Amino acid sequence: MACASGVALAQALAGCEWLGNTPVAIAAHIWPGYEPMFLAQTEGWLDASLVQLVEASSATESMQRLVTGGVQGAALTLDEVLKARAGGVPLSVVMVFDISAGADMLLARAGIKNLADLKGRRVGVEQGAVGSLMLSHVLRDAKLTKHDIEPVAVTIDKQLDAWTRNQVDAVVTYEPVSSKLLQRGAVKLYDSRQIPDAIVDVLAVRSEALDYRHATALRHLLAAYFRAHHHVHSNPHDAAYRMAGHLGLPEGDVLAAYQGLLLPDLASNRRLLSGRPPRLLTTARAVSALMVEEGLLPRQDTLTTLINADYLPYAA
Repeated sequence: MACASGVALAQALAGCEWLGNTPVAIAAHIWPGYEPMFLAQTEGWLDASLVQLVEASSATESMQRLVTGGVQGAALTLDEVLKARAGGVPLSVVMVFDISAGADMLLARAGIKNLADLKGRRVGVEQGAVGSLMLSHVLRDAKLTKHDIEPVAVTIDKQLDAWTRNQVDAVVTYEPVSSKLLQRGAVKLYDSRQIPDAIVDVLAVRSEALDYRHATALRHLLAAYFRAHHHVHSNPHDAAYRMAGHLGLPEGDVLAAYQGLLLPDLASNRRLLSGRPPRLLTTARAVSALMVEEGLLPRQDTLTTLINADYLPYAA
């Protein structure tokens, strides 16, 4: 409808779609790096009329929801974003949740002593997600190829069951599953400290939602996230108590789950997303090149419109 003037202005403005506070739906699975976003929801800092968090069982499900348009954004790793873009999903990164520095890992059964011992073994991995990138690094360092192992497709929510049922000999995994596997006798053979800056968790949003109608909702989401982020850092034990249930970990294990994770604050996000050039762009270029080399992408991403810092709060 056309916007009117005069006495009917108020009603007319309400009907002008471009002026509306259109809500957004964001998909995310359980992962410590995303947990401050869920904490913001449980603490009432996230307005449900503006933002709906859709809890997914895995990154694979989050990507599927993005593909179908069921959500406007998702919490994903940078390589997952590049893969989705290669598949025709127009995505831009609006925030960095975390940088993995040991939190992603390869765990194996006690009889497997080193990476070379993976030859001929069943290795669980969430294919099409960050696990594929991790496995590529593992095989390269082990001087093995994907033909030397037996890959077993298993999403993060099924990994504990696959381990318990002896369906895998090793698995590419992360918290909160990794803690539970280590408690069951798994041995860590490799982690993301050996591939610095390669695994970055981000909030990715479909390009069509990066408009005036969704701006209020997106800015509100990021502001609520950084409020929760501040609480995690300023009062970690209280935050651990509040996050334990959703993470499915004992309260005493929550802070340990953040070991190996760097959670950039607002100032760091600005440097990552709006530097000249943005630091994240340099990382994305390197990750894209590696993914092409490993056959995980058909071609290099142009990185056009990959990064959008417009929705970061002006102040923490």
